[in-house]
Amino acid sequence: MYGLKLLLGKMLFLAVPAAIVFCCFYPYRKKALQAMKLKSSAWRETGLVLFVMAIFGILAVTLCPTYYWEETPGVWGNLRLLIERPSLTSELSLTPFSVFADYIEDLSKGPAMFFATLLNFFGNFLVFVPIGFFPALLFRKANWKHALIIGFGMSLFIEVVQYFIMRNSAVDDVILNTAGAMFGYLVYVLLRRWCPRFVAKFRCTEIKER
Repeated sequence: MYGLKLLLGKMLFLAVPAAIVFCCFYPYRKKALQAMKLKSSAWRETGLVLFVMAIFGILAVTLCPTYYWEETPGVWGNLRLLIERPSLTSELSLTPFSVFADYIEDLSKGPAMFFATLLNFFGNFLVFVPIGFFPALLFRKANWKHALIIGFGMSLFIEVVQYFIMRNSAVDDVILNTAGAMFGYLVYVLLRRWCPRFVAKFRCTEIKER
């Protein structure tokens, strides 16, 4: 439970300020939509804020986690470690699905390791669900290809940056993240089929001329 609270706290640390900044641009976005004779409902604005929070929450957890700063010797220390690392692949895993064997092994090491392994495995998958869900919900032209490209692109960016901040970079993380984004799009498809009126609340509507 403590781990979940810490994870949520790290996500909100960056997600909340990002949401506040995004909301400050509402008047400008409103004018832009009005120029196109469109308006955005309160439902859609809420969805946009949640999408922004999801993006920056993911970045907070993956690129600047609290324990990273506590256990490493700062920026210059990490630069030295990067230069002096034994090999270019010492923090890099390019073998697909190799991490799954490690997960299975960790599951037999006791309850604490079991929970940490499950959190890491499902966390990599679930944290990217909003990346595939919200674009399809909020933008009419978004489809599964956009979910795939956004999910894969964002995950690849994170893994590349992690490599240069002395964190493990694994192709399996990209696979899980992308799968999570695609699952998010599937959730949207099911929601659109079962609750079309609810989905319509999150779309821009045309301004009717009087």
